[in-house]
Amino acid sequence: MTEFDNKVDHSYNESDIQVLEGLEAVRKRPGMYIGSTSGRGLHHLVWEIVDNGIDEALAGYATTIEVIVDKDNVVTVKDDGRGMPTGIHEKTGISTVETIFTVLHAGGKFGGGAYKVSGGLHGVGASVVNALSEWLEVSVYNGGQVHFVRFENGGETAVPLKVVGTCDLEKHGSTVRFKADPTIFQETTAYDHNVLRDRLRQIAFLNKGIRIIFTDERIEDQAKITEVFHYEGGLKEYIVYLNKNKTAIHEDIIYCEGVEEGIQVEIAMQYNDGYVPNIYTFCNNINTNEGGTHEEGFKLALNRVINTYAKEAGIIKKDEDSLQGDDVREGLTAIISVKHPDPQYEGQTKTKLGNSEVRKIVSNIFGNSLQRFLLENPNEAKIILDKATVASKARLAAKKARELTRRKGALEISSLPGKLADCSSKDASISEIYIVEGDSAGGSAKQGRDSKFQAILPLRGKILNVEKARLHRIFENAEIRSMITAFGCGVSDEVDTSKLRYHKIVIMTDADVDGAHIRTLLLTFFYRYLKPVIEQGYIYIAQPPLYKAQKGNAVRYAYSDDELEVIKKELGDRLSIQRYKGLGEMNPEQLWETTMDPEVRTLIKVEIEDAIDADSVFSMLMGDEVEPRKNFIVENAQFVKNLDI
Repeated sequence: MTEFDNKVDHSYNESDIQVLEGLEAVRKRPGMYIGSTSGRGLHHLVWEIVDNGIDEALAGYATTIEVIVDKDNVVTVKDDGRGMPTGIHEKTGISTVETIFTVLHAGGKFGGGAYKVSGGLHGVGASVVNALSEWLEVSVYNGGQVHFVRFENGGETAVPLKVVGTCDLEKHGSTVRFKADPTIFQETTAYDHNVLRDRLRQIAFLNKGIRIIFTDERIEDQAKITEVFHYEGGLKEYIVYLNKNKTAIHEDIIYCEGVEEGIQVEIAMQYNDGYVPNIYTFCNNINTNEGGTHEEGFKLALNRVINTYAKEAGIIKKDEDSLQGDDVREGLTAIISVKHPDPQYEGQTKTKLGNSEVRKIVSNIFGNSLQRFLLENPNEAKIILDKATVASKARLAAKKARELTRRKGALEISSLPGKLADCSSKDASISEIYIVEGDSAGGSAKQGRDSKFQAILPLRGKILNVEKARLHRIFENAEIRSMITAFGCGVSDEVDTSKLRYHKIVIMTDADVDGAHIRTLLLTFFYRYLKPVIEQGYIYIAQPPLYKAQKGNAVRYAYSDDELEVIKKELGDRLSIQRYKGLGEMNPEQLWETTMDPEVRTLIKVEIEDAIDADSVFSMLMGDEVEPRKNFIVENAQFVKNLDI
């Protein structure tokens, strides 16, 4: 086993900080630098500062990073690295710390040699966080002194760098405190505890040995205020965590690490008894959710090595077809992490690794390791090969079933499902389809809709739980086949969203336990087999009202208990209140004016913040393991409102 030698044999001082350009554009166009000013952009501020600490750890100097969120949503990030350089920078004439936080693209990651690899956005981070903060403070501990600087009003130096005290000679590192600017982040300046916790846990998994301490002072439960993430096993422990809601079919986790041409590769994988592969890829700790050359190299090696082993062991005869990629990946959970000194990203969201040399390096390192594992562990090799050969037979059955879902043309009406009430528009950008449970609600929806742009597809009962079914059974299911055919964009690895017939797919179910279950079954199917449709923002959930309140001619609808209380106060006594048990209780006019009219309706867009966490939740909710599901329900019961049983 190879241990990575990350220690940088180079100075980290004033000359390592290179200046490329100024900072003036950040506040005018923050979206260019952090993606958006929504909650996602807000959290991006934290990741940028944390990345600086991680870079110190990758360089071999930091061991612990601490993240604290106080009751006012002020974030503090501490690391025990070398401490930022405090001397005067020769090009700017101000202290190097101030240069780092006030000059865009000023950092130690542009060829100065201070870092071999970097997970941050190439030196943009610190200055952008400062520009988008109401105020920001930096304390540097080094050489027995404590240096301090404070910025206000979007990056202006309020307190220039100065020595404010002394510290132990052994103490070193940097502390950054900042408060996001509410004039920039108008949607929210409150951080999501789960988003912070999950990403910090992920960073700890990806960097074995690093200790990350997360403290959220907003949490009322004293026992849960602080969590420590520290994994000496790294990716091995990550696989255990990801498979906790699944049943592994072999005990040992297949693991490898190595270095070629300065590029570090670390991979861990394990098969479970499920049918969906989950392969997650990272470059310099950044989740490359569009894949790239590191994933391609992994898949090439996996396919090559398993087929070679199967033929040499006589499992596949010489005249038989080789196993295909889908066969050898069925039920696989894998993490691929590379550390690259000069990563090149491409793809729609710049999260696809494009370095061509990585493909061969990953293929070599992983291929040699997997080959050795199969030869040294014949029992586990047989289990893996048995699963792949069964998957191969199921794939051939799925191929026949898949043909039933295909249509010759996207607009060929004759091949659409019989129960679909289609819209007259052929413009996908304005067309929407409502997935409705049952004929009763379907009838009201068909009568109440605007048939120009709204299509209705009623489903009969609960669809198949795709978490527990192979592909051929999914294609044989009439309700799922109707949806695939109606959407027109293909399914599984053939999804092409340019052929999607509706740019709004709206799930409309009753506000009760059965409705929630059907909604979860549908979301599971969309996530597993139509993921690009979710990722590109085409899936929505309708919000039908829970109550109808009437007093004389005044009719009001309430979508929550809180709204009902407000209506009661407005309309006074002697109200007639109807509690809707299902969509079928509404007449077509009511359904239109409450739930389907674009002028007044409320739709919730389904978004995937983190595919890895989404996979974990779907596996837990829809899988065979009872205990994790029970624990999830107990933990989240406090957040449930309006539950009908």
